[in-house]
Amino acid sequence: MNKELIIEKSINYVKETLNNSSSSHDWWHIYRVWNLAKQISQNENSDLFIVELGALFHDIAEAKFYNGDETIGPIKAKEFLTSLNIENNIIDHVIKIIENISFKNTFNDSQNQFKSIELDIVQDADRLDGMGAIGIARTFTFSGYKGNPIHDPNIKPNLNKTKDEYKHADCTTINHFYEKLLLLKDKINTKTGKIMAEHRHRIMEEYLEEFYKEWEGRF
Repeated sequence: MNKELIIEKSINYVKETLNNSSSSHDWWHIYRVWNLAKQISQNENSDLFIVELGALFHDIAEAKFYNGDETIGPIKAKEFLTSLNIENNIIDHVIKIIENISFKNTFNDSQNQFKSIELDIVQDADRLDGMGAIGIARTFTFSGYKGNPIHDPNIKPNLNKTKDEYKHADCTTINHFYEKLLLLKDKINTKTGKIMAEHRHRIMEEYLEEFYKEWEGRF
């Protein structure tokens, strides 16, 4: 099994598949998550090949762009990886990463969730890309795509959403910081990821402080 060739073919497939995707979940999101995952993996006892494939395919069909259907991504990934004659146990592991990586799965009973260090690494990389300067940019891009307002002081964040409410409810862009982005730091799995998350979390806090000043027209 030529792992380098498989990664190369996977990159080309993901690029082509996500060519017209929203810029919040496009190839460049995958590229950043892939690079972050490789960095984190250097400090963890993990299978780099599975980490790379998990990162490359984790958003191959993001459910929010498919009416909430969470089955399309795993199906697409499995079909492509099977065509490359990859061992079944590797494909199964990658599919489990795709099925369990999402933030919305934190609403589930964690005792019944799949666990592996490779999932932890890819999940950290994905969550880190939802934080910091990039996370802020992606949030406003997706909110614009959804037509959500930037801010409404009369609409308070809902910190007790169910998984179904999280998947289908709209919110203001600023409320999304409190309902997801600012929660990510405490959901990071690896030591390396936690160090990265501290910096990105501070950037978001500083941004919000400046945002509220400017919202009121203050210096």
